[in-house]
Amino acid sequence: MKPGLSQFVSEDPNLFQCMGLALAAGGLTVLTLPPFSWLIAVPVAFSVLFIVLRNISTSRAFLVGWAFGLGQFGIGISWIAESFYVDAERFGALAIPAVAGLSAGLAIFPGMAALLFAAIMQRRAFGGIAAGLLFASCWVATEWLRGHVLTGFPWNLAAYALVDYAALRQPAAWVGSYGLGFLTVFIGILPGVLTVAAPKRRAPVLVLFAVAVTGLWVGGALRSGQDVPPTDVALRIVQGNVPQVEKWALGSRERTLEKYLGLSAQPGRFDVLLWPETAFPGFLDEDAAARTRISAALPDDRVLLTGVPDRVEGDGGTRYFNTVKVYDGRGEVLTGYAKHHLVPFGEYVPLKGWLPIERLTVGLGDFTPGPGPRTLAVPGAPLVAAAICYEIIFPGHVVDDLFRPDWIFNATNDAWFGTSIGPEQHLASARMRAVEEGLPVVRAANTGISAIIDAKGEIIARLETGQTGVIDASLPTALAPTPYARFGDWTSLALICAVWALAFIVGLARRRFNSENSKSEES
Repeated sequence: MKPGLSQFVSEDPNLFQCMGLALAAGGLTVLTLPPFSWLIAVPVAFSVLFIVLRNISTSRAFLVGWAFGLGQFGIGISWIAESFYVDAERFGALAIPAVAGLSAGLAIFPGMAALLFAAIMQRRAFGGIAAGLLFASCWVATEWLRGHVLTGFPWNLAAYALVDYAALRQPAAWVGSYGLGFLTVFIGILPGVLTVAAPKRRAPVLVLFAVAVTGLWVGGALRSGQDVPPTDVALRIVQGNVPQVEKWALGSRERTLEKYLGLSAQPGRFDVLLWPETAFPGFLDEDAAARTRISAALPDDRVLLTGVPDRVEGDGGTRYFNTVKVYDGRGEVLTGYAKHHLVPFGEYVPLKGWLPIERLTVGLGDFTPGPGPRTLAVPGAPLVAAAICYEIIFPGHVVDDLFRPDWIFNATNDAWFGTSIGPEQHLASARMRAVEEGLPVVRAANTGISAIIDAKGEIIARLETGQTGVIDASLPTALAPTPYARFGDWTSLALICAVWALAFIVGLARRRFNSENSKSEES
């Protein structure tokens, strides 16, 4: 009979064997996420890591967790290499080193989770369900750190394994993506807990697994069953499908504008016209002729929301902004929003005085961040929040909490990532923001994926990557503010504390019961 995984890791395992196993398990997590969404891979990947970590030293634990993260990010964000090949002559040679370096850096966070788990296990000797709770708590704590340290990069959170399952993604409305990630990882490692548990302790684990999965599904189904009717506001999203390599080429501006104007002028009624990030490859505010042509596509007081670069002259020189602006039928700017969460090395170079690195994007200088989330008043439409490109990946940082909008407009440019899995993963983030905030998200992407997402995270309409066309559809209705919209990540912390308190009470009751039984037997 061959030894099982739990036997293998309990017999003074070889560090490199453990790291190899963790590396493979980390790579498997990519299959849990869109576009794959293989839910069965969640318990396999996380149970392997949990079992491997149970009986190894603290110093080894970090390396094993780091190897898991290397597999997780090395495959999960490999699509970033595509952006380096847009200008292959200048940046192509950096593609593999950049992805490898970023993956190795991000892998530090799973390494920290593993280190923390192993250190506490050695001091407290947790077992069974309590060990599972500890692992899930350590994991979500470091996921939260990854979303905030050094501007943050909360990409491919554990909760996104559930985004394609209507009922299972709904608890994000109450506890956010970090809280749902805690539940996902905890439930996911219960098969691992069952594997290493003593035979007489397996029944409670099985019962908990069944109750947790059923509760998550039923609770989510109740919310996903809510009716979200469309409003009477008609939207038109234009996806011009202009490849990034062509967008800023000499002489391409006129072709790009003609393409967007032609698509915008197709028959059909709309109240709001939506173009993606940098749909117009230039400073539109400085091009009166282009604005005049655009105004002709906006009859009867219709408006255009589009992503445009902007520059402002000041005493300190020229400042550049990545913005969403609202134009009326006269080509005048009504209002706008400046992106506040900029992409490192894409829109600015961190530590520019120290790092001899250029930005990947074409431009005259680094972008300046805006002041933060803002709600815009748009004629003919409900109040809207704008999130530009990867701003949509940050839970709790998309909407102005003091002035709640009725929908979110995500103008993005995923042309950098071609036909890779990157745009699908980006779309998953947008769907989770819709659930968390209880607000529809309308996504306009240069080359896809453009989509209309309702407040439950359901995709109403979409244009695939590489398609040219328009989406004509009604804006979905917003739901009432969710608990997460009201309290943010405090709901995640409350969930974790509540689960730990329940585990403590149950453990205390079990010890008291066993103590009383022992006294009865002695008497």
